[in-house]
Amino acid sequence: MHFISEQNIFIFLVQLFILLALARGLGEIFRQWKQPPMNAEILVGVLLGPTIFGRFFPAFYQIIFPGDVIQLNMLETIAWIGALFFLLEIGLEIDFSYAWRQRGDTLKIAIMGIVIPMVISFVPCYLLPDHYLVEPSQRWIFALYMSTVIAITAMPITGRILHDLNMSKSDLGFLIMSALSVNDIIGWAIFTLVLGFVTQGGWDVINVVITLSLIIGFIALCLSFGRQLADFTITKFKERKMPEPASSLTFICLLGFFCGAVTQGLGLHAMIGFFVAGVMVGESKVLSQNTRQVISQMVYAIFVPFFFIIIGLKFDFIKDFDPFLVALITVLSIGGKYLGAWVGVLMTKLPKQDRIPIAIAHTPGGTMQIVVGLLALQYNLITEQVFVAIVYGAVLSSVLVGPWQAAAMKRRKKVSVIDFFTREQILPSIKSENRDDAIIELCRLAISQNELLEEANLTEAVLKRERAMGTAFEEGIAMPHARLTNIQHPMVVLGRSLKGIEWDSPDGKPTKLIFLIITPEQTNEFQLQILGLLARAMSDKTNRQGILEAGDQSEILAFLQSALSTKVTARGNS
Repeated sequence: MHFISEQNIFIFLVQLFILLALARGLGEIFRQWKQPPMNAEILVGVLLGPTIFGRFFPAFYQIIFPGDVIQLNMLETIAWIGALFFLLEIGLEIDFSYAWRQRGDTLKIAIMGIVIPMVISFVPCYLLPDHYLVEPSQRWIFALYMSTVIAITAMPITGRILHDLNMSKSDLGFLIMSALSVNDIIGWAIFTLVLGFVTQGGWDVINVVITLSLIIGFIALCLSFGRQLADFTITKFKERKMPEPASSLTFICLLGFFCGAVTQGLGLHAMIGFFVAGVMVGESKVLSQNTRQVISQMVYAIFVPFFFIIIGLKFDFIKDFDPFLVALITVLSIGGKYLGAWVGVLMTKLPKQDRIPIAIAHTPGGTMQIVVGLLALQYNLITEQVFVAIVYGAVLSSVLVGPWQAAAMKRRKKVSVIDFFTREQILPSIKSENRDDAIIELCRLAISQNELLEEANLTEAVLKRERAMGTAFEEGIAMPHARLTNIQHPMVVLGRSLKGIEWDSPDGKPTKLIFLIITPEQTNEFQLQILGLLARAMSDKTNRQGILEAGDQSEILAFLQSALSTKVTARGNS
């Protein structure tokens, strides 16, 4: 019997302290620069790993990161826990049922967004010289795997960019995230299929049928019976007033462990089980946004950093750097996914101005590309040189997407939100005590100010959109909205609830300021601009407090005019 020594534990704790402190510190700096924390975490690993620290200070490197097998396995275990929980959290972000019900536009963009980059990248990967391949005789398997890796998108990075640009609650943002949800499901299904063939050691008809049956059967069971079980369990937690988010968090972790064990036992990988478990629970409408937020913060603050740090610690990013390979994978990844999403949008009736933002949103490979690439390396399908090129490509695409998307959005026509407010469109005190009634109350006020609006159509449209994806922001703000065919000009109605209304907000706080935004259906321009400007203005505590403390409609309107004009001017000066 072997026990971990006190020296092992001491070194392990020192390693965790150094790695997490540097990752979180540098991550916050990168966040200020509008860059994904993942890039900071990989950079910490590169700086402390064999690339820099090990190369120039080998003696000190061996003290902090000794080559002892037990010590290495302790860090490796933490890294894999991070990877598993990362996939679980990704699944939680996916509302596949609603994305599938959208079909039409979502499905066209998602399918083209993964098929076209796979087709484009297959031939160049197939024609790579032998020294890039582990087994040149299995060239087509390598090409299929690489084309799958290249086609997979990074939904968390895109989601963060949309949040930073105040697009996440808009219809365009919802469409993008729905398309990426379907894209992820399709990409992981293809990846799982290829992985299943490899792990089962053959490509004959029997293996194909067995693998397909296992994949389809497991996913179908999880997304049907499993989803109902998750919904039922979380509902019971609420009915019995069990401590939250602790109860739901424990249940979700157990579900991840179970599904991970099942997929690992089936000859697939535990990551796939964790991903499916996340999708299963993510479908639940009774799981609060606050609980989702707690899980997300726990995963990204503690577990995920170690996974990406240890990637930097394990590989030499100078020795294994190949400029040609990095350039090829980066161009194929960004260009292929951009073109795929662009073609998908062309197949829809979406406005012309939405093509570029949707295409850009599909370009980052980021976290997901690295995860899938690492699995390919683990199963000896790619070389370390190819994996390092995948990491470089993923980081580059993640760095570019934020500024690229921001530049695309700046080209849109600017609007002034205050032009769509009037004194009569402000309700100083909402009588309703729940979300749906508050929306109906604000819709009736809007109808009283615009004879083109019909109560049934407006309330149905706003409630349907709200139930599909909540519009509550943090700090007591909500912005329900709808686009209608029978209006030509936008309209904004503000309702104030001093007591606060439960709105399932990410921070769990009651909503006190509700902006009902009604825009023409023909374009996303107005909705995007209004949501963005209001979100920026209401992120200022002084502005929120001023509106809440204002006396009547005139005072509220005056404060809004001041807050919004200040924000517009500040943006123009920047």
